[in-house]
Amino acid sequence: MTNEQFDALVARLESQAQRHPFWYKSRVLLMALLGYGYITVMLVGLVVATLLSVLFLKVLGLKLAIPLLVLIWVVLKALWVRLDAPQGRRVTQREAPALFLMINDLRKRLKAPRFHRVLITDDFNACVVQTPRLGVFGWYRNYLVIGLPLMKSLSVEQFRAVLAHEFGHLAGGHGRVSNWIYRMRLSWHRLMDSLTAGGHFGTFLFRGFFKWYVPYFTAFSFPLARANEYEADAAAAKVTSADAMAQALTAVNVVGSYLDERYWSDIHRSAVDLPRPAFAPFERLAEQLSSDIEPAATQLWLEHALERKTTSADTHPSLSDRLQALQQAPQLDLPAREERADLLLGPVLPTITQELDCQWEEAILPAWQERYENATQGRARLQELEVCVAEGTALNASEAYERAWLTEEFGSGEEAAFEQFRQLQQQEPDSPVACFALGSRLLRRDDDSGLDLVQRAIALDEDAMLPGYELLRDFYWRHGQEAAAHAWHDKLMQRTELLQRARAEREHLSLKDKFDRHGLPEEVIAEVRASLKSIRGLRKVYLLRKRLNLFPEQPLYVLGFSCTPWWGIYRRKREAGIGQRIVDELNLPGEIFCLSIDGDNYRFGRKFRWKRGTRVR
Repeated sequence: MTNEQFDALVARLESQAQRHPFWYKSRVLLMALLGYGYITVMLVGLVVATLLSVLFLKVLGLKLAIPLLVLIWVVLKALWVRLDAPQGRRVTQREAPALFLMINDLRKRLKAPRFHRVLITDDFNACVVQTPRLGVFGWYRNYLVIGLPLMKSLSVEQFRAVLAHEFGHLAGGHGRVSNWIYRMRLSWHRLMDSLTAGGHFGTFLFRGFFKWYVPYFTAFSFPLARANEYEADAAAAKVTSADAMAQALTAVNVVGSYLDERYWSDIHRSAVDLPRPAFAPFERLAEQLSSDIEPAATQLWLEHALERKTTSADTHPSLSDRLQALQQAPQLDLPAREERADLLLGPVLPTITQELDCQWEEAILPAWQERYENATQGRARLQELEVCVAEGTALNASEAYERAWLTEEFGSGEEAAFEQFRQLQQQEPDSPVACFALGSRLLRRDDDSGLDLVQRAIALDEDAMLPGYELLRDFYWRHGQEAAAHAWHDKLMQRTELLQRARAEREHLSLKDKFDRHGLPEEVIAEVRASLKSIRGLRKVYLLRKRLNLFPEQPLYVLGFSCTPWWGIYRRKREAGIGQRIVDELNLPGEIFCLSIDGDNYRFGRKFRWKRGTRVR
């Protein structure tokens, strides 16, 4: 199913859900039963085939029954989906009575089930999670997960509206329906991954059906999940107020953009100058938020949020559609210090904040120190290049690119680097690196003159395809040109699928594969023989080249080795160690697939011996 077909189907189903909700929900249920029905029929058929093969084929039937039983087990195991419990700092009613007073009041008013755990996390989010203790048989444990950054960004009444929205997902059994749909999607994907990864012979019984079924079930259940968002908004507005809900939605979008684009990026950028973090990000968040968000940036973030349209890429409606459903205009009203929702945590607030800050520093410290070391080396290298320029020494294209990149990362900043990238592209108009470097930065500035440069880089270098397609897709999507965005997204998916198939072709060998002579010059083979001499335990080594369907110009050399004499005992651990040493020692102009031809792979040894001139030891 293409993106256009998926969008059209979702639009048609949303219209149907509004006109005939009962008929629509019945179709979703029938689609769900169709998936389970197909699985049931296949499993019953496999069980019957197993029994009949044993009854009538005797010994041969027993051999056939083993792979059938393995296939049945794989299917059943994939269908038993268990959702992991969310992680966070548990807070109790004794620690935060004001918070639990609000939770219990909302739960009663919305007739939502009680929560077994309330967790505080470092996410800018709040959600309810239901995990079944008995898999498909239910018996749910309910979690309320609250992000401390969210509490620091909202007033008490706005936070109350957010909680009411989350509780609305559980009211009337909506939470169980949503979790049930999610588990079904996860089940189908896990089933196909298990069958494909294992290489089971029965994969064809399921692949064709689920390739058709999964996109259709996703589309059929999509309007149900989106309608649940609108219903949760309406429930929150009813128990709090439409103003509070509109303020919360507006704040979440604006503050979310601030955190992503400025707050966290500024913190991580300071790793260039500091050997370790010198501040507590969660402790200072609220004060930084009130001082950093200026009217111009706020208006820009709000406009971008309102420009985003509701699409089939996410079940959540856009901000503008949610506000329209509430009949409200956007309202940004950041709380004063004494109005912040994190005060609901009471005396335990400093402890939780300190714990999250310590966890953050512990998690970020290795990457932070690595970044600082790289920055120190980068500044030293930039200084060397600047000295060359100051002395009038001409830099080659590679050095000029390195200087521009180092200037952007560790030097004068983006503007100075941008001019260097522009000069480099003017000097090297046919360089894919220069075209992509300048074009990508122009697109990130929403300058459409970068479109031709990125497309030129793609035409000059295949390695620029994936990042180039992604840049072009995102640019057109930001500017509301959905048709062009979908076109580039389709190219991105096609290229990704092609590379995945090429990788799969290179990662697996079978006796049906075709092999050619390696075709390497004698001096390279001499180096191979010299490298192999240092590896103890090798008896025979064959070097061939696999015949590839995809990207055959990029060779894949297959090295088959034997380390077990005919009278010796085969040891898998010893074989693995020798194989790893071969990969580490050899240096060939292409990829190497190292394969033992002892044990179960003895038939590859027979096949390799028929190729004359392939034995190198």
